[in-house]
Amino acid sequence: MAGGLIDLKRRIKSVQNTQKITKAMGLVATSKFKKVRARAEKNVPYINKFNDVIKTLALSSDAENSIYFNKNKVDTELYIIITSDSGLCGSYNANVIKKAVEDMEGKKVRLITIGEKARSFFLRRGYDTIAEYVEVGDYPVYWDAVDIMKDAIELYKKGEVKSVKLIYTRFHSPVKQEVELVKLLPLEKPKERIHREFEFEPKASRVLDYVLPKYLNNILYFSILTSIASEYAMRMNAMDSASKNAQELLNKLQAIYNRARQSNITQEITEIVSGAEALKE
Repeated sequence: MAGGLIDLKRRIKSVQNTQKITKAMGLVATSKFKKVRARAEKNVPYINKFNDVIKTLALSSDAENSIYFNKNKVDTELYIIITSDSGLCGSYNANVIKKAVEDMEGKKVRLITIGEKARSFFLRRGYDTIAEYVEVGDYPVYWDAVDIMKDAIELYKKGEVKSVKLIYTRFHSPVKQEVELVKLLPLEKPKERIHREFEFEPKASRVLDYVLPKYLNNILYFSILTSIASEYAMRMNAMDSASKNAQELLNKLQAIYNRARQSNITQEITEIVSGAEALKE
């Protein structure tokens, strides 16, 4: 029985140590989440206004002369996939990878991966990755997105890929994050119309050729920020669940330990009483 009590005490101590780690990781994730979320949300008005500008340009009668409307006559599609560098963030990485694999099924693809999880997953399975970015950090800057997007734009302009797609996790709230797939290139005419046509000098197609790379850079930058916010939101939730599960396990182990200890004490008292009675005889 003594050996059993010692094993139980060791298990309780082990769970307590694990709980301390999950609580600490949860606090770290909460601190980082607040900062990243603030940066992502500050970019939303700018992205929305930039979207309006591109939509206005794309609706112009001259817009389709832009190189970014070209429908390249190749079969290869390029995907930019954003995951995290580390785990312990629930289903964050699994959801992104699942979405990517489903959309790429049966297609000829090339990849640009952001994050160690995407890099290792697709390399192990023999996908054609043209660039791999890891350790982008919790607080990336705009120029990180410029470096990443540069390869994608060049491949499209050279006619080596017929489309460029982005897969990332969009942050909506601490309890809601959704994987999104966005087609970046080629541009397509928006379905909605504008009441009047603007005149551009120079032509809208030339303005698009100049502006669109900057727009794509900002889209990617925002996608990285909102992905990191989603990652830490999911890590907070995962660590909170882990801490609660650890507490439930501790309660069960403590109850088992108390029962075993009580049984041990009762047995010892019984043996002492039996011994005393035997001496009287």
